[in-house]
Amino acid sequence: MLSRQNKILAMKIISLFSVIRGYNIPIIVIAQYLSAIFILAPEKRALDIILDFNLFLIVFASAITIASGYIINNFYDSQKDLINRPNKSMLDRLVSQKTKLSVYFTLNFIAALMALIVSWRAFLFFSAYIFLIWFYSHKVKKYPLIGNLMAALLAVLPFFAILLYFYNQISFDDLENQRGHFAVISAHAVFLFVLLLIREMIKDLENLKGDLVNNYKTIPIIYGERTSKKIITFLTFLTIVPVYILIEIYDVGYMDIYFYTCFIVLIFFLLYLWKSNSKTQFLLLHNVLKFLIVSGVFCIVLINPSVLWHGKTLLLKI
Repeated sequence: MLSRQNKILAMKIISLFSVIRGYNIPIIVIAQYLSAIFILAPEKRALDIILDFNLFLIVFASAITIASGYIINNFYDSQKDLINRPNKSMLDRLVSQKTKLSVYFTLNFIAALMALIVSWRAFLFFSAYIFLIWFYSHKVKKYPLIGNLMAALLAVLPFFAILLYFYNQISFDDLENQRGHFAVISAHAVFLFVLLLIREMIKDLENLKGDLVNNYKTIPIIYGERTSKKIITFLTFLTIVPVYILIEIYDVGYMDIYFYTCFIVLIFFLLYLWKSNSKTQFLLLHNVLKFLIVSGVFCIVLINPSVLWHGKTLLLKI
């Protein structure tokens, strides 16, 4: 049996895990490595990418920067979360605001140090990323559209970190031969960005009560739910553009199955959206988008499944 002191410590660890949304961090790490293997550097051996120490530092720095971002976001949203997520908010409050800030600054220091080991460019990138997360949490998120756009952009930025890492290793002559590859990467990035933007707008509908009480000027508060639903519908149809590029113009292997499935799910998503008017219904829509985003991470292997098998074979030989 645990002593009372150990129980309190365990609850605080669980609380901190909830604050940094520790369940999301492994997904982000996996997404970065799969993106590197199948999209950003498909010409390299999978094992070489996995054992790349500098890439590990960048992925590690991204993970803890995102974790620190969740902390500062929780710090500024503590009053709003009491209304929107009362159960989670009570768990999160087991850790004091002072402790949260201490962990926040510690994680950011470690992230900056890891980036500096890689290069001064990586250090500047992560320093800017840390600042933008703070600026978003402190100021920008309270404003309509620009807050949604910035939230989606911040979610995509870790993938640009590893993109810049790989393309800093390419010579100018090779860049001329990589235009098609850039187009594929850009199309994937746009598709992910639009899905994340839709999710942010669904969250505004889901958190309407708390946002209203705390004077957040979101689109549904200023322009109404109907206008917000129209924008979400437009963005959903906008996903057709990057998917068309990926399926019809470039080869994404068996991942086209994922995109076709997405279209079917998104059609039902829109039908349900226009019938939704409660927090529970918007939460369901939010979870559907999370499922599409997370499943998209693991479906990256469908681009070229033989790469993963080849990498596995190499690993077994070693």
